[in-house]
Amino acid sequence: MTTVLLVLLGVGLVAVTVAFLLRRRFLLSGLGAVTVWLRPVRSPRWSVGVAWYGGDMLLWYRGLSLSVRPQERLGRGELQVQSQRSPGRDDLALPSDVVVLTISTPEGPRELAMDSSTVTGFLSWVESAPPG
Repeated sequence: MTTVLLVLLGVGLVAVTVAFLLRRRFLLSGLGAVTVWLRPVRSPRWSVGVAWYGGDMLLWYRGLSLSVRPQERLGRGELQVQSQRSPGRDDLALPSDVVVLTISTPEGPRELAMDSSTVTGFLSWVESAPPG
């Protein structure tokens, strides 16, 4: 009986791991998909995830999740980039080569961190929003 439970537990663990890896591969395979860290301003916790931006929406999917729905939806016309900076002392969870962008949204301010190589494309996408 104990052996059967251990085998079932092992099979379940392998299935969850495979599902997690397939989800991550699918998310990163899309056009405009980048790794982005997100946190509300004045919050101590960063969450890593995958962001898809294109059209008029930025969709952010939490990295450590099995959900296929985005946890954040930010409209391009509602985003405004307030500032950009390098990671500081309070940003220990971030790699040293990222750029932290402070953005304002209708839900309140947020901070996004992304590789410096993707910041230019993201800023161009935000600035090319239609007027109004």
